[in-house]
Amino acid sequence: MSYLIRVSLPDVPGSLGQLAEAFGMVDADINSVDIVETSTDGAVTDDIVVTLPTGVMVDTLITAVSSVDGAEVDSIRPFTGRVDRRGQIQMLAQIAAQSGSVEDRISELVDVIPSAVTSSWAVVLRTSDEGLTRAAASPAAPEDDGSHPKMPPIEAARILQPDFDGWAPESWFQLGTSLTITPLPGTDMVLVVGRVGGPDFLASEVREIGDLGCITGAMLR
Repeated sequence: MSYLIRVSLPDVPGSLGQLAEAFGMVDADINSVDIVETSTDGAVTDDIVVTLPTGVMVDTLITAVSSVDGAEVDSIRPFTGRVDRRGQIQMLAQIAAQSGSVEDRISELVDVIPSAVTSSWAVVLRTSDEGLTRAAASPAAPEDDGSHPKMPPIEAARILQPDFDGWAPESWFQLGTSLTITPLPGTDMVLVVGRVGGPDFLASEVREIGDLGCITGAMLR
């Protein structure tokens, strides 16, 4: 079975090699490695997809990480595929190549963005004086409850919090889902991205989603 493990490592030569060796000792096969964020305190956060042989418990991955000095597990969850943020370029190309209506491009956006930003689902909402309406949603998104909540203006990409964003449907936050929202500038729409079970979106990921929203908004205008 494959897992996505988010690891914080010391930003020093050889640390990733030590981790790869530790994974090898438990017969874990590394499928992909992606740098998520480099902090100012000398640490780097990586998303690593690994496959474990049948019968090997996921706890062995945590034990392997703990054997590397300064390494810490942020989160771990089952995952299918590979992590490669260069796929965001392919995603934008797919949206740009969509020759249909704005609705067709929005549908393409919610279909491809979850894998491009290592998330579980995406929803595009249209704003109006009457409230929010769902314009498109990926297959794994929570069902539309039919409500039309009033949302405060969203000027830039940010994380959604259940105790602060009371307008957001409760179903979005179920199963420990982390949420980010970004406007699609030049349109009357916003994009919500959900990651079921975490990990929380880092500041660098929020900026990436905001940048993707800005580019996508320009395509939809």
